[in-house]
Amino acid sequence: MKNIPDIVVKIVKSGNRFNAWDTDGNKRTSEITTGARKKAFEGDYVLGRFTNKKGNFYWRRYDGEITSEDRNTADSTPVEIPEDHAEVLNFIHSSYSLKPRGLMMNELKWKYLIRSGVRGKNIMMTGPSGCGKTMAAKSLVNALDRPDFYFNLGATQDPRSTLIGNTHFKEKTGTYFTESVFVKAIRTPNAVILLDELSRAHPDAWNILMTVLDYGQRYLRLDEMDDSPTISVAPGVTFVATANIGNEYTSTRVMDKALMDRFTIVEMDVLTEEEELELLTYMFPNVDIASLGNIAKIAALTRAEANNDNGRIPNAISTRTTVEMTGLLYDGFGLGEAAEVCVYPQYDRTGGVDSERTFVKQIVQKFCDDGSSDDLFNENEVDEASE
Repeated sequence: MKNIPDIVVKIVKSGNRFNAWDTDGNKRTSEITTGARKKAFEGDYVLGRFTNKKGNFYWRRYDGEITSEDRNTADSTPVEIPEDHAEVLNFIHSSYSLKPRGLMMNELKWKYLIRSGVRGKNIMMTGPSGCGKTMAAKSLVNALDRPDFYFNLGATQDPRSTLIGNTHFKEKTGTYFTESVFVKAIRTPNAVILLDELSRAHPDAWNILMTVLDYGQRYLRLDEMDDSPTISVAPGVTFVATANIGNEYTSTRVMDKALMDRFTIVEMDVLTEEEELELLTYMFPNVDIASLGNIAKIAALTRAEANNDNGRIPNAISTRTTVEMTGLLYDGFGLGEAAEVCVYPQYDRTGGVDSERTFVKQIVQKFCDDGSSDDLFNENEVDEASE
């Protein structure tokens, strides 16, 4: 264990917050717990960052000398603009050219996403299923050109194994612990860590992430390991989560308000008919423009109906579905056939002629020119309705 710290910080009180600044003028507040900062300020001592034998950082009282100005308890220090602020501004406000054409996201929200990533914010991408949340998050990674890690928390059955690690046993060597890839990720400076499907994650995952995402703590305790060491989140790490929020997502859980408060929310918009057509035209330039327009119109009609308080259907066709339908047209299927396999299975057929599925068929078949509109209900549906 080193007796001399590699970083020394003084604590400055700003309002009700205790901020930590090192001797080079860098802010270290997020690396130190709130309690440690408060005790250091009230005890009139500085904190040093030390390294234990396992290479993990920790902060404790340091009574050596530091070359810095005396603490100022008054909240009179203005917001400091970093020396590279002009460069950061230029990058943020010229970043729209970095957005992929296939990502339908307006300029303001894209710049907000980029700015949040540059500033190391925790970002939560929200919006309806199939609207491009994960694509937007991955586009951020590419735009920032930083180390990236991907974790699908919705598919994780063992959160502790995924986020902390595993304890193993070998007959010759006994019990030993292996850290998770997530531990490696949070130790990587300036990494962008994608937490996909956070709203489907097990509550144990949320509990583990609480201290990791808290700007006042930013650490992960490896409580499965001997001595339960604490791993500090490396400087510049950005967490980007995707979540489906709303009653229509039956497999999701109601997310803890404390967890939600740790994120900056970036909401993805549902595409308009014009935006849908623009996207499909870009992705499938060889498909007849009239057919693409029909798919965009079908999607727009279902979205308008789903948003109606007295709507006949509970959810609309997603952009993911319209892309799949257009892919089928590109491969030689008809519009009615594409709807049969992509759209109708998403809607309940209970109720026969009054069912959700029949209503959607009515919408689709307005745009079919193959004569299928003359056979709106198949025989099975008519039989079911008459029973």
